[in-house]
Amino acid sequence: MNQLLYIILGLVAGIFGGMFGIGGGTILIPALIFLFGLTQHQAQGTTLAAMVPPIGLLAAIRYWQAGNVKVSVAAFICAGFFLGGYIGANFIQNLPDLLLKRLFGVFLLLISLNMMIGK
Repeated sequence: MNQLLYIILGLVAGIFGGMFGIGGGTILIPALIFLFGLTQHQAQGTTLAAMVPPIGLLAAIRYWQAGNVKVSVAAFICAGFFLGGYIGANFIQNLPDLLLKRLFGVFLLLISLNMMIGK
């Protein structure tokens, strides 16, 4: 069951990544902490491992050496992120720039409020 949830998380992060150019720090890390109970270190290390193909190989290796990467979680997130990025990038192409800026701002505000006020 968790594998499907991890794929869905990767898909959502990929869609937002394709739409707003974000994903790891603003989607994956908070979700892994608040929804899946990972520590901050584990969430950061796992997120880096999920993004190894495009970025973060050396940082992910260091987190892995310290025991802070859940490889199986990262692999499922990567699968969803791959497809989600394509979906998000296609969806956002016809939105006006001003609307995209406002949506991005609201999204970041909601995330920051959750990080400051949440558990």
